[in-house]
Amino acid sequence: MPIARILFAVVFVSLVAIPLVLRPATKEPESGEVRQLIVITPHLAQLREEFDAGFRRWHEAKYGEPVRVQYLAPGGTSEIIKQLSAQYEAAWDAGKIDHETFEADAGTIPIDVMFGGGSYDHGRLMTALSVKRKAEDGTTESVTLPMSVSAGFEPEWLEEVFGPNAVGSQPLYEKDQHWIATALSSFGIVYNRAEYEDLGLSPPQSFHDLTDPRLFGRIALADPRQSGSITTTLDYILAKEGWDEGWKLLRGLSANARYFSGSSGKPPIDVSSGEAAAGLAIDFYGKAQAQSALAPGQKPSEGRVGYADPAGSVYIDPDPVSILRGGPEPELAKRFVEFLLTEQGQSIWNFRPNSELSEDERSYDEDGVLLGPSLYALRRMPARRVMYEKYMPRLMDKVNPFLLAGTDKPSPWRSSIGPMMGAFGIDTADELKAAWKALIVAREDESFPPEVLAEMERLFYALPEHQMPPDEAGNPGSVLAFTPENYRDIRNSWRDSKHPEWAVKSQIRYVDFFRRNYGEIVRLGRTRALSTAGNVQ
Repeated sequence: MPIARILFAVVFVSLVAIPLVLRPATKEPESGEVRQLIVITPHLAQLREEFDAGFRRWHEAKYGEPVRVQYLAPGGTSEIIKQLSAQYEAAWDAGKIDHETFEADAGTIPIDVMFGGGSYDHGRLMTALSVKRKAEDGTTESVTLPMSVSAGFEPEWLEEVFGPNAVGSQPLYEKDQHWIATALSSFGIVYNRAEYEDLGLSPPQSFHDLTDPRLFGRIALADPRQSGSITTTLDYILAKEGWDEGWKLLRGLSANARYFSGSSGKPPIDVSSGEAAAGLAIDFYGKAQAQSALAPGQKPSEGRVGYADPAGSVYIDPDPVSILRGGPEPELAKRFVEFLLTEQGQSIWNFRPNSELSEDERSYDEDGVLLGPSLYALRRMPARRVMYEKYMPRLMDKVNPFLLAGTDKPSPWRSSIGPMMGAFGIDTADELKAAWKALIVAREDESFPPEVLAEMERLFYALPEHQMPPDEAGNPGSVLAFTPENYRDIRNSWRDSKHPEWAVKSQIRYVDFFRRNYGEIVRLGRTRALSTAGNVQ
């Protein structure tokens, strides 16, 4: 195990362990000691506070025992999974996880639950960590260590809670309950109405609208290499549009980008302030920003910020919870998941805060339990159908995602989005913008030679060839076109344990390819401009 990774794991264990009460994790709580659930999450502070308070009230009412929740919020889901992977790899190497059965005692790691993120990220908890062990013949083999475990609910109970296990093309829970949806997310466009009016544009209705050349330098995007939510959005665009048209659309979005932020929460804020005209956003970020920008008494349709779900392109993704293997409080972890699925827990997502309501306006369940958040409007879609059937008038956003969801499945090319957009849009941003500007000018010039324009278009949208790693004899690998048919082999070469440097080397080649193409586009446009000027003289 690399020294850097060991040091990282040691530091992380220290950071998360310090706040814990210094007692063995499996020890029964002493009289007067409050049990504590440790939750790692990408969720915002307001959401964390509401579910902390809600769980504590529910748990004491049902079990007659006070509990508390401690949150760890180190960043986005990618960072969380990196940190959890380091935790589990350290525990595996220390022999704290059985190398055959994967069983781990309570307290093997100091975290109970991962709460929030997309279904893809929670799926990675099951598949992302590869560890080594001795095989029966004495050799070393690699195996996948699932970091999450089954929640362990009766299947009949889950069927009663959710009904059919589907929203659009996505399941609501993993078949073995390694993750279970608690809320639903859609992905759309947040835009500034004043900016659009100034640009003479109608409000966006589709992702294609964001490639309009009048939006050059006015689109706010997050970096898919750092944001799982933006990757999900782009992945669905690829699935909806197909390989060729999908990559063209992503190239146009990148060309109009003002920046690529490390956080998916930044674009809606900048759109609201007028720093950008539009951006891609998770629904709750976009809706929350639209609401915060409203003047007193102003209707959402009149506000400075609008949010649009592109017609026919709405992808609904579960926002799950997963119980972690070997956490200190497995019983509390299961109870937390149970709470999240109650009507009381589900109502926190989209009811108006009770602090804003009179007693007559507040909602209660059949047992007289007060529903909804206390202070903050979270503007998230609940995961249970019953919330839309029973409480639609009480929901802040009267949208039923089970009716809204598209049926297109995610593409099988998600892992290509970060490397490819990094190469054609982020690491070559200046060159891309120069080429896009040259292409816009050429398209608008009716006298521009069509054969030259066609070559500029071809260069702009071209994808690179991929050099495969050398074979065992050191002979150069084959060269593959970057196509859907070749993608599996290309992806596997990025992950080749015999050539761990290959992903970086490939990325450098891709960047060089796009940089050359963009430079040639600019040259062709400039040559035409000089030729025209010479003819005029």
